[in-house]
Amino acid sequence: MPKKITNSNVELPTIEDITQLYSVLTDEEKEIVLNNHTVRQFKKNEVIYQEGETPDELLCLGSGKVKVYKNGFGGRDQIVRMANPTSFIGYRAFFAGGPHVASAVVIEPCVIFYIPKSIVYKLLETNPKFSLNIIESLARELGFSRYRTVTLTQKHIRGRLAESLLVLKDIYGMEDDGVTLNVYLSREDLANFSNMTTSNAIRTLSTFVNEQVITVDGRIIRILDAEKLERISKLG
Repeated sequence: MPKKITNSNVELPTIEDITQLYSVLTDEEKEIVLNNHTVRQFKKNEVIYQEGETPDELLCLGSGKVKVYKNGFGGRDQIVRMANPTSFIGYRAFFAGGPHVASAVVIEPCVIFYIPKSIVYKLLETNPKFSLNIIESLARELGFSRYRTVTLTQKHIRGRLAESLLVLKDIYGMEDDGVTLNVYLSREDLANFSNMTTSNAIRTLSTFVNEQVITVDGRIIRILDAEKLERISKLG
């Protein structure tokens, strides 16, 4: 078994930590993946893949945080997904055999594992549990995307921003204090995730602060009243 790679004395994950993939493999399949995957570390703001590129490897996020965004009209991007460990990224294009329709950028330093297409398709042919995991991942992503498409077009600004904060809470969780979101986004990213302008996001955040729903300190957001935030999201 390969040892964990390290960076500045910080222990980084190996592919064995990708439970979504690794736990359903046989010992022989694990050995094949171990001997054929590559690992890459990314720094904050580095591009992982760009819209229009065609992938030939399956990407597994081992650690860190990634945003997937679509170039929008008028220079404003739309963040369509926030990825967390240990999920696959860019796999729609991978399985469709076509180009990426969005780009992926690092928002927190990450480790990504690359598995060649020939290995992935061999696993799909021989391991039903692995195939089911892939199908379930695609189905969950499709369901979430459809839900977000509706809410981001039908909810008012307050509802959209409240929902986005709750989605970030579900994806990344909270810090040890139980109130601080475990992700730190710029106002622009938060706006792009909520389908609104940056100025509207700033004003709405200030309103939530005045209503004592949240506190904001730079990029640090603390949720003081989750129930009220959920009500605002539901009311739209």
